[in-house]
Amino acid sequence: MVVTVREPTIPITEIEQSAFCQTDEELKSKSLLEELKVDVRWQKLPVSYMRMEPEELDRRILEARAALGTRLMILGHHYQRDEIIRFADLRGDSFKLSQFAAEQEDAEYIIFCGVHFMAETASILGGPDKKVVLPNLTAGCSMADMAHVDDVLDCWDDLSGLLGDGAITPITYMNSTAAIKAMCGRNDGIVCTSSNAEATYKWALEKGEKILFLPDQHLGRNTGVKMGIRPDEMIVWNPFKSMGGHTEDELRQAKVILWQGHCSVHTRFTVPQIEEARQRHPDVNVVVHPECTMEVVQAADSNGSTEFIKKTIEDAAPGTKWAVGTEISLVNRLAKENPDKTVFCLDSVVCPCSTMYRIHPAYLSWVLDGLNEGIVLNEIVVDPETAGYAKIALDRMLSIV
Repeated sequence: MVVTVREPTIPITEIEQSAFCQTDEELKSKSLLEELKVDVRWQKLPVSYMRMEPEELDRRILEARAALGTRLMILGHHYQRDEIIRFADLRGDSFKLSQFAAEQEDAEYIIFCGVHFMAETASILGGPDKKVVLPNLTAGCSMADMAHVDDVLDCWDDLSGLLGDGAITPITYMNSTAAIKAMCGRNDGIVCTSSNAEATYKWALEKGEKILFLPDQHLGRNTGVKMGIRPDEMIVWNPFKSMGGHTEDELRQAKVILWQGHCSVHTRFTVPQIEEARQRHPDVNVVVHPECTMEVVQAADSNGSTEFIKKTIEDAAPGTKWAVGTEISLVNRLAKENPDKTVFCLDSVVCPCSTMYRIHPAYLSWVLDGLNEGIVLNEIVVDPETAGYAKIALDRMLSIV
């Protein structure tokens, strides 16, 4: 049995979450030099890029993009700011973009406008012939940072020693490092997204008695409830306590063991926000992401992945009203693209995902210029052993719907 106790830490990505929160409806890019004045820890660039105004950056990006032609594919996650998403050849959530990365045959370079774990996944699925670039190396994910591989391996050793081999199946959410995905691949586990979490639970429970779900406890709990698992059959593993803070009997009795992690964006949404939206708009439809707390998910009318939320609103009847519990850049975009409906965010304070927001146009311009000069800046490379095991778990994910 491995016993490791250390002091809890808060990821810097979590601390910076409120850096760009505001009450205005629009989040417009400024020069990188201006944005860095809020004292966030972003990758530094040559000062010439940091001083460029948005209009100049737009022009340079378009010119550099055109020069690269079909050699380049730009992938943009839905949570990216509009000033980035406009340049994306393909946009989607983490699951959809993973599929795009796996399917690319012609592009030599993939610029992933998202966060680090997504670029890692694109590198793994794209194979050694693809060069994957993350414009800002500090674009991480606070949720992924909450599951350090050493802590997870300690947890797995404890659980395997207590429960025996084959009794528990690891499932990791896409929002995790390549090392965590590889741990699942090594141990007959799987990766999931919010699009196919239920399917992966079914797959896991057909082959074993228990699930270890990493790293988002809320998606794990909400998925378990959908599968008919009672909340009292799910417990949270605290990596800063011996045996996760539980007795051996509690661990033996649990059906799902949830890692103590969360999304700093989706845990901002609350039941009182939903109640206020219903008071202001009695005919409103409330749709939220399953990374929200169980109470919020149960108080909403529907919940689902980013793609689910997007499709639900796009397919809705004209004149309908939608209160949305997900990242503000996407909510604002949905409002603009669906002018025949009323679309607004549950949270009145505008808070973009702080790590997605790190992909500023200056970074995109910089890496594009590098490619045109024959220099691959910020390439994301996963070592072959880790990539091999992670791909096992990712291929299982892609095969399950």
